Amino acid sequence: MCKSMKCRVNGPHHLHHTYPQSEDLIIGGIASHGVFVSNLIDFTEEPSPVLLDDFVVVPKYYQHILALAFAVKETNENPEILPNVTLGFHLYDSYFSARQTYHATMLLMSTLERWVWIGVLIMDNDNGERFVQTVVPLFSQSGICFALIERLPVLVSFTEFNGLLVQGAKFHDKVMDSKANVVVFYGESLSVMYLRWFPYLSEKEHGTNIPRGKVWIMTAQMELTSYICQRNWDTEIIHGALSFTIHSNELPGFKQFVESKSPSRTKGDGFLRDFWQQAFGCVFPDTAVGEVDGNICIGEEELESLPGTFFEMSMTGHSYNIYNGVYAVAHALNIMSSSRVKHSPMVDREGLKLQNLQMWQLHYFLRHVSFNNSAGDKISFDHNGELLAGFDVINWVVSSNQTFHRVKVGRVDPDGPPDQALSINEDAITWNNWFNQAWPLSVCSESCHPGTSKKVKEGEPFCCYDCIPCPKGKISDQKDMNECNKCTGEKYANSKQDLCIPKAATFLSYEEPLGLSLASFALSFSLITAFMLGMFMKHHDTPIVKSNNRDVTYTLLISLLLCFLCTLLFIGQPQKATCLLRQTAFGIIFSVAVSCVLAKTITVVLAFMATKPGSRMRKWMGKRLTNSIVVSCSLNEAGICAIWLATSPPFPDVDIHSVTEEIILECNEGSVTMFYGVLGYMGFLAIASFTVAFFARKLPDSFNEAKLITFSMLVFCSVWVSFVPSYLSSKGKYMVAVEIFSILTSSGGLLSCIFSPKYYIILLRPELNNREQLTRRKE
Repeated sequence: MCKSMKCRVNGPHHLHHTYPQSEDLIIGGIASHGVFVSNLIDFTEEPSPVLLDDFVVVPKYYQHILALAFAVKETNENPEILPNVTLGFHLYDSYFSARQTYHATMLLMSTLERWVWIGVLIMDNDNGERFVQTVVPLFSQSGICFALIERLPVLVSFTEFNGLLVQGAKFHDKVMDSKANVVVFYGESLSVMYLRWFPYLSEKEHGTNIPRGKVWIMTAQMELTSYICQRNWDTEIIHGALSFTIHSNELPGFKQFVESKSPSRTKGDGFLRDFWQQAFGCVFPDTAVGEVDGNICIGEEELESLPGTFFEMSMTGHSYNIYNGVYAVAHALNIMSSSRVKHSPMVDREGLKLQNLQMWQLHYFLRHVSFNNSAGDKISFDHNGELLAGFDVINWVVSSNQTFHRVKVGRVDPDGPPDQALSINEDAITWNNWFNQAWPLSVCSESCHPGTSKKVKEGEPFCCYDCIPCPKGKISDQKDMNECNKCTGEKYANSKQDLCIPKAATFLSYEEPLGLSLASFALSFSLITAFMLGMFMKHHDTPIVKSNNRDVTYTLLISLLLCFLCTLLFIGQPQKATCLLRQTAFGIIFSVAVSCVLAKTITVVLAFMATKPGSRMRKWMGKRLTNSIVVSCSLNEAGICAIWLATSPPFPDVDIHSVTEEIILECNEGSVTMFYGVLGYMGFLAIASFTVAFFARKLPDSFNEAKLITFSMLVFCSVWVSFVPSYLSSKGKYMVAVEIFSILTSSGGLLSCIFSPKYYIILLRPELNNREQLTRRKE
C-alpha cells in the first residue's frame, strides 16, 4: 500500500505477446491466444513479473492470428486494392482477461504506438448473466424450459484448481443426472476446454469415463480446443455435438501460407515461439538458461501433424471472419481514397495521404462496403453495420486419435422467410454413441397421449407435467395438449376421449321395438274400448247400461277411445302439426273423460240422497246436471289449451345437450308452465272425483258404481303422481315413452275398473242385469 504522497500508479505489466508489422496503415487486433495462470494477487506487496511457465497457450487459436496476417499479405499483393498504400498490423494478446484487453486497446489507440484509424477484432465475451436475461425469455416464449441453469466457474489461478474440480464435479453430476438430453453450451471459445473435463470428472467420481450421452449445442464462437495438459484426452464427449459456425470456405493459398510458418523462417512473430513449444511439446534451446529438460524443438515440425484440438490446417469459421474483416477494412479504405481523389481534382493522387485520415471517417465507407473474397463469397453489411452472413449448422463427428470432422447438416439464412430461416438435414446427423443412433428425446415428462391433457407439476418448470384424463364430454385429439376441448353440440366424445363422433338424430319411431310396442298397446286398448262401446250400445236398453246416465257412459267410452288413439301423435318424427295437437288433444280428451267420471260420481251421490223421503235433490237429478258438469269442466281445460296455443305454442325442436350421444328431435312444449297447468287441472278433476267417490263408496246398493270409481281414480291418481318424477328424470325419446305409458295406464285403469264389472254382467251374468238386482240393498 502507498505510505506517502510520492507513490505513483504504474501501468500494467508489459504485454509479452505482440506481433507488429509496420506499413503505411496499421490494423490493430486483439487476439485470445493464451492465459496466465498464477497465484492470486492480494495487493499486500508488489507482485513479481509473471513467469512464462505460468502461461498456457490455446494452440488452436493461433490460426486466428495467421488468418489476419494472411489477409494483410494478400491485400498488399493485390494491385487493385490500395495500389499505393500498404497495410500492416499490430496484434496483442488479451490473455482472456478484461483488464489486459482494455490495456491492449489503450496501447493501440494511444500515442505509445503509431498518431492513425484502426479496426479491432475481439472475441465475443458477453457474460452468462446477460445471456440468461436475454435468451431465456425467448426460449420460454417458444415453449422451451430449463431443467437447470448452472454457472461454470472459470479457472483464474492454479491455487483454485482443486476447488474448481470440486465445483466441476457437482456441475457434472447435475448435468448428467438431469432428464435433459440436450444441453445448450454458451460461453467464450475457451469454455469448450472445461467441457472436456467431464470424462475426467466422471472417472474420478464414479470410476467410469463414459458419461451419459448428451446432445451438446454450442454457440458460434466456440471451437473444439484443448489445453496442453489435455493433449491426450479423449474427445468422445463432443461426438455428436451440434454447433453454429460462421459460414466459411476454403481460401486458395491459405494452407501453403500456414505451412510456410516456422520459427526458423518467420521473424517478428511474438506468438509463434510459445505456440510452437506448447503445441509440439518441445523446448527451444536457450543459451541463457543452459541445458533444458524435454524434447528440443528443431523449428521444422509439421503443423499438419498436430491434433485437430490443437491446430487445424483448414480455416475455421472464426478465422474466416477475421480474414474477411481485414478485407472489409481494406476495401473501405480503397473506396474512401477514391472518393477523396474524385472530390479533390487539384490534389495529386500520390500526394493524398491516408495516414492523415481520422478513424471515424472510415465508418461510413465500412458500412457500405461490398465485395467478393478470394473464395467467391459475397461480403457486405446491413443497415446496422452487421455482416450479412448466415451460419452453418455443424455436427461434430469424433474419430480415433482425437481427429474429428465437421459435417455440415444445416444452414441458418437470416434473409430467408421466418419459417425457412433454419434448415437441417436430420438424416445427416451423427448422434452421440449413447443414443445408439436413435433420435434423441429430451423431455421432462413423457408425451401425453390423445385423450389426456397436461397438468403442470406444482413448483416445477412448465415442461414437467402429469397427464390427466380429459373431463367427461371433452377430448384431446393430439399429443401434449394443454387442455381438452369440448365437442361441438352436434358431436360427442368417444370412450377414449380422443375423437368427436357425430351424434345420431333420435326420436320415438315406429321402427324401433319401444315405439312399436307402445303403438301396439294403444291400438289394442282402442279395439277393446271400441268393442265395449259397441257392446254397451247393443244392450243400451238394459238396466246396467241405463243406470247412472247412459249418455255419460257413452261419452266416457268415446273419450277413452280417443285417449288411446291420441298416443299415436307422440310416436314418429315431431312435426309442427303433431307438436301442436298432441298435448292439447291429450289434455282436452282426458279432461272430458275425468269430467265424465266426476259427473257419474256426483250422479250416484245425488241419486242416493234423492231416495230419502222429503229430499229436495230430485230437482237436481237429470241429464242437465251431468251434461253441465262434463261441458263446463271440459271447456275450462279447452280454455287453458287455447291460451297455451295463443301465447307460447309447442313447436318442433332439437335438443343437443340432454343426451351425450344423441341429437333429440322433440316437441318443445313452448311454455312449461302451461304444460303443467294442463296436467294440474286434470289432476284437480281427478282428485275431486276420487274424493266424492270415496265418501260414496259405502252406499248400500248391491251394485254401487262409486266403489268402482273410487278404485279407478286411485289407480289414475297413482299413475299421474308417479309420472312427474319419472318424466323429469327421463331424457329424449324415453320422456315421450313415459308420457305414453302414463296415458295408456291411466286410461286402461279407468276402462278396466269402471267398465269391466258391467261387461262381466252383460256377457256372463245376464240374470243380474235387472233393476231389482241392481238396486237392492245389502243386508
